[in-house]
Amino acid sequence: MKFDGVLFFPVTPFSPDNTVDLDALKEHVGARMEHQPGGVFPACGTGEFHALSIEEVSDVVRATVEVVAGAVPVVAGTGGPLGHALATARAAEQAGADALLVLPPYLVNGPIGGLIAYIETIAAATSLPVIVYHRGSARFTAAAMTHLAANPQVIGFKDGVGDVGLAQEIVSAIKASGRSDFLFFNGLLTAELTQGAYRGLGIPLYSSAAFAMAPDIAKAYYRAYIDQDEDRRQALLTGFYEPLVRLRDQTPGFGVSLIKAGLSLEGHSYGSVRPPLVDPTEDQLLELKRILEAGHTLASAHA
Repeated sequence: MKFDGVLFFPVTPFSPDNTVDLDALKEHVGARMEHQPGGVFPACGTGEFHALSIEEVSDVVRATVEVVAGAVPVVAGTGGPLGHALATARAAEQAGADALLVLPPYLVNGPIGGLIAYIETIAAATSLPVIVYHRGSARFTAAAMTHLAANPQVIGFKDGVGDVGLAQEIVSAIKASGRSDFLFFNGLLTAELTQGAYRGLGIPLYSSAAFAMAPDIAKAYYRAYIDQDEDRRQALLTGFYEPLVRLRDQTPGFGVSLIKAGLSLEGHSYGSVRPPLVDPTEDQLLELKRILEAGHTLASAHA
């Protein structure tokens, strides 16, 4: 499986009655496909996987697959309680997903052997390739990831912890095992801010929640990143991503909430986030608007 371009994590639109708005989702995905993402990851973190039922995950993935129509890989979220993870994994496969991103288990902290078994149990439930999300209660060692990488169904590792030493150990161990096809992703919040460092670790791919909100800005950063144009990349970091991260860090969960709010500022009616996340205040929306305006100006200047 190959990802060539910005990785797109769609929001999940909700109607006024708080049901999933599939028509709005198709509009959202279709509009972003025009910007040629390298892959689409529905019902994951930005898509509020934590707040979706199994049936909703199935509907979201199916609608996304319909719009993407095979142009790029579609990787669906799964995880949480094991029973829910198994059901969502099977539902995603039936809905036409190309692979799974396995989010952490719910509430409990198991030993490393238990985490390995969690991934292997989910992988065994479908024929889909699996990407391991190293985050929260799912923290893997280099030995654990080498063990999992021996299974050809496990195709990737996504780091959401931010321990660069451990990430380097994992990358080195998997490469030493002979898996030349293994994929490595930076999955930290607003990953563009840290991607310069992650490239140096041998982790070339990254999540872009910003692409869902402002594809022109996200693609401007991606072009600077691919071209290794550090002046352009730094200008976008300083003028857009760093202020966005400062705003994001004001309130837990804003890594998702700000993306949906930014879409609302640009005229898209995709609803509020579901609890326990909260929407930005009016003052925060004004600040987000200023940040987006500055980002669009920078993206235009670097087009």
